[in-house]
Amino acid sequence: MAAFTGGSLLIGSVGRPDLVDPRLTEHLARAQHASVHRLAATLDDEVPALPTHGFGSFCSSSQAGGDASTIGHERAGNDAFTLDVDTFVKRILAGLEGVPAYYVHMGPANGAGPAPVDLTPPEPADAAQIAERLAAGEWVVDLRNRVAFADGHVAGSFNFEGTGKLATCLAWLIPWGKPVTLLGDTPAQIADAQRELTRVGIDRPAAAATGDPATWARQGEQLTSFPRAGFADLAAARERGEDVVVLDVRRDSERANGFVESSVHIPLHELHGRPARCRTARCGCTAPAGCARRPPHPSWTRPDERSSPSMTASRPPPTRAWASPGPDTPCSTCAEGTRCSSHATVLAVSAPNRATRTSPGPGRWPATADPAGE
Repeated sequence: MAAFTGGSLLIGSVGRPDLVDPRLTEHLARAQHASVHRLAATLDDEVPALPTHGFGSFCSSSQAGGDASTIGHERAGNDAFTLDVDTFVKRILAGLEGVPAYYVHMGPANGAGPAPVDLTPPEPADAAQIAERLAAGEWVVDLRNRVAFADGHVAGSFNFEGTGKLATCLAWLIPWGKPVTLLGDTPAQIADAQRELTRVGIDRPAAAATGDPATWARQGEQLTSFPRAGFADLAAARERGEDVVVLDVRRDSERANGFVESSVHIPLHELHGRPARCRTARCGCTAPAGCARRPPHPSWTRPDERSSPSMTASRPPPTRAWASPGPDTPCSTCAEGTRCSSHATVLAVSAPNRATRTSPGPGRWPATADPAGE
């Protein structure tokens, strides 16, 4: 016997109760607590618990791991069983984070029923077609690992590593319905990504290219790159008195485990909603939202962080990090419509599978922080 627990009882967690209607969130959290207790009351400890998803999914009310469990294991360690209902609801509501933007499209899609899935290889794209798609505002997504991407990539492309949470992160950030061209090391990497993307409603890539990245750029054009650095390099730069702005784009729960002192915190999924001058990861002075000698513009920080003692940080984040640079733009904070003369460095701190966007041209990059030194 096994229990198919659906999206209710997950491994180490439960389904989040805020996806139906914000007004029903607390009511659904209480119902969730009652539901799992009612289920477990009829089952023995050794019965396997088989949820439809979870495993770190944003459908979970908290980020628990693992891919196998039993009713007894959940009874012993899942908050839904170990906490009383009031404490459970309070903890659930306090831990809810941003809902991936693509979720709003999932309900109608699931209600309509699945359409046939076409997993045949996408149309091949040569360098000219890649350039045309970029010029048209389409997304070109490089699936290679961050080190390879930093060493050389098509200017204007995004980097979402093919491993990990590719589908969730890409679907969260991309404008819905935007055509996607995939770039990868091998056809197998493209096929794996294509299969993952169908699970979040990105059913058919517009095109794809594999092989030597040099062939993805048109004749006479070069791949662009950016340097990488470790947290020791950041510390050394600060000791030399260099102006360094650290942009931490991890989620609140990730940052809570530790962050870089005086870093600016804007979760990646919130960046697109910032004013244009604050949304670019790099302006003419290479500092976000202006010269690094000035305090961060108020719109760069959320109200709860503008005077928060937590901004004087603890330790470096335990995750890998890399830059999320954008195109050079005039510095509207230092001097409206002109570029300031100060040259600072931008370090964007992130976690695996975050997006990295290139600028239109090579040779003008902030450093990237990689605590693993990879």
